Amino acid sequence: MNEADPIANLVLRLAELGRAHPSAPDLTRIEPFEPFFHHGNLDALHLDKRDGALTRREVLTRLLLLSAVLDQGPDILGLREMVTRFTNELYRREIRFLHKPILFFEELGIAIEQLLEQHEAVRKLRAGDWAAANRTNPRRYNLFMDNAHQALGYAVFRWGVPLALIYLLERESDGRETVTALLDYLESYPSTEIMTQQLKDHTRYGLGKAIGDKAAHLFGKWLVTSYPLTRRTDDLAWQGLSYEVPYDSNAGRVLWRTGYLLHWASEEDYLHYQVLQPRRGKGGMTYIRVTNLRGKPLGKDRLFTAALKDAYDDVCRRHLKTHRRAPAKVEIQRIQHAYLLRLNQQHQPPFAAGHFDDGLIYVGTTFCFNHAQPDCSRCPLRDLCRGYNETPALITAYRT
Repeated sequence: MNEADPIANLVLRLAELGRAHPSAPDLTRIEPFEPFFHHGNLDALHLDKRDGALTRREVLTRLLLLSAVLDQGPDILGLREMVTRFTNELYRREIRFLHKPILFFEELGIAIEQLLEQHEAVRKLRAGDWAAANRTNPRRYNLFMDNAHQALGYAVFRWGVPLALIYLLERESDGRETVTALLDYLESYPSTEIMTQQLKDHTRYGLGKAIGDKAAHLFGKWLVTSYPLTRRTDDLAWQGLSYEVPYDSNAGRVLWRTGYLLHWASEEDYLHYQVLQPRRGKGGMTYIRVTNLRGKPLGKDRLFTAALKDAYDDVCRRHLKTHRRAPAKVEIQRIQHAYLLRLNQQHQPPFAAGHFDDGLIYVGTTFCFNHAQPDCSRCPLRDLCRGYNETPALITAYRT
């Protein structure tokens, strides 16, 4: 334990938990891709083996991109179950939409039929557990996003946009072989972080509102760390610290309750950043909108050691490649990268940003529930948590 820096202890604990409890879609349950795995592990030696018109590496990348776009909703387990069931059912019907994206649109009627059918199946499977964990009514269970119920809009917007990107990249290959069309495009960017930004914002190829910043970074995490599919393994800008952590509601809740966020800025700062939104949370509590934290600077009265600043600058210049020289400000959402870089000087194999994120997901979904009585007594962060040990209001007065 580093008693001089409790934040270092917290980052290390979360990274260790994340490495032990990874969070990513279980691709081994996708029936056509079972040969890509051996005893549950990705067969990394044969990723460039052809599977029809594509390499295994390419088709898995396509599935991860689609999954990241869809992995935005109230029940992660339910969403992933629906994607698995839908994909298996369409491939059983020889609608190989990941290999040939145009088939999704040509068979849109079948796709919509299956989305409705599989959503109902998952609702019956998951609604009770989801409602109990969130202390809400199971009738509110809905995976279609934005509380909508229209399968057509969901199919075309959430499923159709990423599949249209892949189709467009294939069509614009200028006659070149398209076995790795998506990967070639993604790896044309200087770093994973820049790729995730352009995946959303590029004027021609950006997915726009179909993918959020969180989902784009989730895809970067999966591509580099969870299922390492990138071919640029000798480049720091495509390794474990080359993408921002995809902060979500679990991250916001855990980092607020433990005191991590308050270490870097004051409550007034977070109100100004609209990360804290009074009376907008469940039950009239203060709502923590952690997505508003992106790009926000360290509080003016907060200390950042020279060693941490050096590590932070190194991350921005050589890993994320968002800066050519030392950045003028420290952004709160990137601070754990500086700690992880320093921790990796003593820990092998090195920790990735994805391990930190997986630790947040594990704690947030298993112990740190979004209500006033989370399972603190069993939480592996309880000895490091400010809300549990000092300030109970950090738990009882805020919601995500």
